[in-house]
Amino acid sequence: MIEEAHISKLQTILEPELVKELFQYGDLIHFHAGDVIMDYGKYVRSMPIILKGTVKVMRQDENGKEILLYYLSDSESCSMAYGCCMTAKKSEVKAVAEEDGTLIAVPYVKLNDWLCQYTSWRNYIFNSFNDRFLELLHSVDIMAFGNMDKRIREYLRSKSERTGSTVIKVSHHKIADELATTRVVVSRILKQFENNGLLLLYRNEIKLLKPFFENE
Repeated sequence: MIEEAHISKLQTILEPELVKELFQYGDLIHFHAGDVIMDYGKYVRSMPIILKGTVKVMRQDENGKEILLYYLSDSESCSMAYGCCMTAKKSEVKAVAEEDGTLIAVPYVKLNDWLCQYTSWRNYIFNSFNDRFLELLHSVDIMAFGNMDKRIREYLRSKSERTGSTVIKVSHHKIADELATTRVVVSRILKQFENNGLLLLYRNEIKLLKPFFENE
């Protein structure tokens, strides 16, 4: 059963008629933390719109090393999924649930029809492509021009914004994997942040303090 708040949220960005069709033709899917929503080398038959929860989108290199591209939550969708649907290509990214949540899977047969029928759908798709592109550019800038301290800080800030909490449940090993570095480097930098009064470290948990946000 979909919450009324999710319908209301969608109606702020999509026509009411389109929202009705969305739930008429789409499949409502409840997922759990760790569930793989989209995987490497698999055909994508539907485009997910996240209604509740957070999903991370990863990219893998030829050696199997993964790096975080961006997060999806709160009525957001993956433009790469849309591209795969429309071109019948296999996915080159993996989407994994960060926490329990809900999405609506839009069948590929409706994606193009709605482009012609609903102005809000065109805007939603184009804005999705633009938002994901800007997030990728930001990630590239951080990786290419920012040091690891800055990358870890940005990583934690993004997680805090997505979850609405200053308590981040994540291990040092996981941070290292997602930022393509080593756990030793991550632990050293986080310890320095703690010594500077920016955060508190616990087992598989990090609490961000007020100075963490004030000194960005």
